Amino acid sequence: MVQPPAGGDAPHDGFRPARLTIGVISAGRVGTALGAALERADHVVAACSAVSAASRRRAAQWLPDTAILPVDEVPSRAELLLLAVPDAELPALVSGLAATGAVRPNTIVAHTSGANGIAVLAPLTEQGCLPLAIHPAMTFAGTDEDVDRLRGTCFGITAADEIGYAIAQSLVLEIGGEPFRVREDARTLYHAALAHSANHLVTVVLDAVEALRAALWGQELLGQQMIDDNPGGVAERIVGPLARASLENALQRGQAALTGPVARGDAAAVARHLQALTEVDPEVAQSYRDNARRTAQRAHAPQAVFDVLSETGQ
Repeated sequence: MVQPPAGGDAPHDGFRPARLTIGVISAGRVGTALGAALERADHVVAACSAVSAASRRRAAQWLPDTAILPVDEVPSRAELLLLAVPDAELPALVSGLAATGAVRPNTIVAHTSGANGIAVLAPLTEQGCLPLAIHPAMTFAGTDEDVDRLRGTCFGITAADEIGYAIAQSLVLEIGGEPFRVREDARTLYHAALAHSANHLVTVVLDAVEALRAALWGQELLGQQMIDDNPGGVAERIVGPLARASLENALQRGQAALTGPVARGDAAAVARHLQALTEVDPEVAQSYRDNARRTAQRAHAPQAVFDVLSETGQ
């Protein structure tokens, strides 16, 4: 069995891990935010990799005392090796580290991929490393707020045994996060659910903002700025409170949060919406149609609504 690293005192009742020396591959948005959060919890990020100019700037800002090293030199400095690369790059990185013997046995190796569990770390696990999947259910914008957002964020963790879960849970709790377990065989479904909520929410909101801009284009509202294409303008200020309230209602009230013409069964209003959106952007109209159809299913809308939303009802 892999033992926890000997750097510092032993964990207290399985809750507080020893102070760890950490290596981060790489200093992207997630890696630097997690590295900075772990340093706030008194761990030490001794080394990181940073290839691009943007990642070097992030490392200089958030990890100013950390050595920037080539990828294959980072693991030698680490008791905890954090692999914060995109999902598609993770298997090749793990294989390369294993092939070169760069990671010492007994190193805790944690990746931040949402779609992967610990199976992807098998080449390093076979060399005596302790594998962890620690995924923050949060979007990172590369801004100063990223580190602060981790406090209160939920983290999906997967480990090989109870020792691994104890370490992962303790690390998450230390930075103010909320850990929860995700089965190895459920990682893809878990990741799909998060992508559906976060990524598609952005698409829907931005489509709505663009449609609202088209409706108000060229007008000056109560002496405010003119409607234009710049983000953060009047259109966003109109949509923002409504979208935020809808999200909160959905999270707090569930199905009862559904409102609007589809939920009310107002097929005539839905038809007018589709016509207006089609005149501005047929692709946005199609997105409205698809989302409205799913809303109609949830709301058990009358058949007249489904008829309007059918492809033949265009």
